Amino acid sequence: MKKWFPLTLTLILAAWVLSMLRGPQNAPDGPPVKEFGKLPVIKDGRHQPMDSMARNSLLILRKKQTLNTEPWKSNFAGPKILSASEWLMELMMDHETADNRPAFRIDNADLINLLHLPTEPGEANKTDGKHYSWNQFASHLDSLKAEAQRASQVKSDLRNAYERGIMDLWEATSLYKTLKYALGPAAGGDLKAGLTEFRPKLDASRDAFQAQMDGQPHDAAALDWAQAQLNAPLLIPNGAETKDWSNILQEVAGKKEDAAPHYALAAYADIAAGWKAKDYPAMTRAIAGYQKQLEETGVLGKDLKKATAEQLFNHVEPFYRGMVISVLAFLFALLVWVNPQKFEWSRRTAFQLMVLVFVILTAGLVARMLLEGRPPVTNLYSSAIFIGWASVGLGLLLELFWPSSIGVAVSSLVAFGTLIIAHFLALDGDTMIMLRAVLDTNFWLATHVVIVTLGYAATFVAGILGIIYIVRAFFTRHVTREMQKGFSSMAFAIICFATLFSFIGTVLGGIWADQSWGRFWGWDPKENGALIIVLWNALILHARLGGLVRERGLLNLAIGGNIVTSWSWFGTNMLGIGLHSYGFMDSAYYALVGFVIGNVALIVLGCLPQRCWSSFRPAEETPPVPPPSNAPQMPVMTRPDLRN
Repeated sequence: MKKWFPLTLTLILAAWVLSMLRGPQNAPDGPPVKEFGKLPVIKDGRHQPMDSMARNSLLILRKKQTLNTEPWKSNFAGPKILSASEWLMELMMDHETADNRPAFRIDNADLINLLHLPTEPGEANKTDGKHYSWNQFASHLDSLKAEAQRASQVKSDLRNAYERGIMDLWEATSLYKTLKYALGPAAGGDLKAGLTEFRPKLDASRDAFQAQMDGQPHDAAALDWAQAQLNAPLLIPNGAETKDWSNILQEVAGKKEDAAPHYALAAYADIAAGWKAKDYPAMTRAIAGYQKQLEETGVLGKDLKKATAEQLFNHVEPFYRGMVISVLAFLFALLVWVNPQKFEWSRRTAFQLMVLVFVILTAGLVARMLLEGRPPVTNLYSSAIFIGWASVGLGLLLELFWPSSIGVAVSSLVAFGTLIIAHFLALDGDTMIMLRAVLDTNFWLATHVVIVTLGYAATFVAGILGIIYIVRAFFTRHVTREMQKGFSSMAFAIICFATLFSFIGTVLGGIWADQSWGRFWGWDPKENGALIIVLWNALILHARLGGLVRERGLLNLAIGGNIVTSWSWFGTNMLGIGLHSYGFMDSAYYALVGFVIGNVALIVLGCLPQRCWSSFRPAEETPPVPPPSNAPQMPVMTRPDLRN
């Protein structure tokens, strides 16, 4: 059993991942969610399927990619779970129902009080205490708007939790309205009647805008409606480029009343008509007809097929599944530390599971590269994924050379940590876009970010080796002097790798900066952080080779590399200054501070005398057996303990 268990479990989990390649499936007698999710749209400046827009929007609204329609009920009560695409269909074509769905997550107690929301969970209040529907606070939007205007005057890094919650909810409500009104006159299913109702609203919004410009009293509701329409995703294709697409407000406003409607607008009206009538076969036919028209016009070309591929990628969720398997592999690696001889099968299980994780992450990275048409590292989210992938590869190499389950433990820990970071980064919205226009994609950028990120990954791997060594040696009796040397050898080898790649990556970054910005080095915080990583790794190597530190000192310095790398990776962005300040800003401040404090605490433990460590504490002497009372008394000779 133990002989076949590692391979059997690995194959079962591989089958679990491969089963996702079937793609999303429609419920029997349900709406064509899969087909609707493939429809192309332009949001956040890029072509994407409806499925991606729905998932990214739900992540912003409620921090999940699904919607629990009754979160106040236990799972045993059978609450209905809507997929992101199904929720988006409902929001676009059935406003009344969607407005009663608990689609907003609100955690701040002061914000809940501002909006007069119920705090007691239960079916009577239609909340679980943190998820609320649009209708539950829509009547208090004026209060929310006033507070958002006040909070916007405060610098982002100085806002308190209440003000951050206000700004997040205000942005979420704006996003909700743009999706809600995205179909415009087509949402009701009767395009002619919809246009008859839509055009007067359009005229009223124009009058309100002109009155506002003239400083005259104006209809604020009309302006709010127009703002939501103008910010709506682009659904009308007029060419292959993003600039050629328009939203429905622009399409209607740019045509005469007697002009024939755009085929996309007519198609969405047919889709909405099928939804209203619950005629799901008619919806399927309308979607298929629209897809055929898109293919015949050729306005999208390969982007039309890419939408299908991206929907499948979203459904497979390779990084989430890799994270789950990493946790399982770490648990098997822990068993080995209890009894290496008895649990050798557990080490092989952990190793094979991490090989599977490496394959999954590799496939996910390649898929993202093909979908984006860019190198694997383009923003902080992709850098977290890439560091996780590289760390798994380095950990597996360590395990091949030092088969002790330490390599797989390191790879699983770093993979889990970086994939968790990637999950929280995804809460800010679409992850497949460049976060800064200044980051022009070219050869030097591609090589710079990939190589320097490999340096980040290697430095983290060495740091996690140091953490595992100190935790095991300080709190357990499992670590021997020989194992200590093994930890040191592994960390030294990884730090050599980290020094090389962080140095080359930094130099390539200077070449790219010279081409893009006209200077090789500008003492930008991000540049300084990269340089500090190089210097720190070089310091460790010189200290070890020069005899300034031995095994324990090297591992303590490796933990310091975690602090230096986390600062360069995230901390420099939180300063809000410099050309590299993009993406993750103040929202990770407390997590970063906690990470630094934790690593400092471990370094302090690592610097304590080894007689305080469980693994190296001298064994207690066995008390001498007292001689018989009638035996002659002789002096007891003791030998000094030379084990230290």
